[in-house]
Amino acid sequence: MSHEPIGSDMSNEPFGARLRAAMDTRGPLCVGIDPHAHLLDAWGLPDTPEGLASFTYGVVDALADRVAVFKPQSAFFERFGSAGIAVLEQATIRLRDAGALVIIDAKRGDIGTTMAGYASAYLAEKGPLACDALTVSPYLGFGSLQPAIDEARAAGAGLFVLALTSNPEGPQFQSARTVAGPTVAGAVLDGLRELNADADGLGSFGAVVGATIASTDEDLDIRGPLLAPGLGAQGGTAEGLTKVFGAAVRNVVPSSSREILGAGPSATALQDAADRANDGFRRVLGY
Repeated sequence: MSHEPIGSDMSNEPFGARLRAAMDTRGPLCVGIDPHAHLLDAWGLPDTPEGLASFTYGVVDALADRVAVFKPQSAFFERFGSAGIAVLEQATIRLRDAGALVIIDAKRGDIGTTMAGYASAYLAEKGPLACDALTVSPYLGFGSLQPAIDEARAAGAGLFVLALTSNPEGPQFQSARTVAGPTVAGAVLDGLRELNADADGLGSFGAVVGATIASTDEDLDIRGPLLAPGLGAQGGTAEGLTKVFGAAVRNVVPSSSREILGAGPSATALQDAADRANDGFRRVLGY
């Protein structure tokens, strides 16, 4: 396994190119950083900003130089207010300095200048929470994402747009038919496919597709990355990815959190858990 930095010499490359290089170098695994209260307790840490910092930096110190992608869940930092956001900001900086890519999972969605404000915070090159990619919600209309799309293009960043989530409430919206005929999910995927049409290699605009949706009739070949949460403790398996994603499986970014984080606080145990998961994904995804 290579522990080489994979982002520092590609700062001018678009997110899709940097993501492909990162996964080729370190493997496809994305580690979700989800500081649940019960995980802090399992690590022997208090459910406080100090406990949050110890947990988060423990994950960063153990894995930043050996995992390609990290996905901090913003909600678990936001619940501590400004102190928690400061930890997220510092963790993002440390991860990127180690050559890893950071997807902040915030699922932001709004219109006009409000969406532009979110984009400026997370995607602008010098934004206070500048990351490599951001999860966003399209349910105010795909066009509502335009400020984030524009900011991402300008900064060489990426977006992951909710498309086919595995929560039981998701199909109520995602499987509904639009006036034009396709499902809402299909329209989102079509929009992403159009954004990636001119990409040289992997595009920078990806979809969030749950690893436990079992199967879909939607065309997942959007020429961009497919973030697949729900692996490990949530029931998704490496082998199951081929059933869900079919011919597009090579573009999957498999995300696992509790299966990795539960091995802590030992750095060695965290590394072993990440390596095992990464090796499994390498075999299935063809790395």
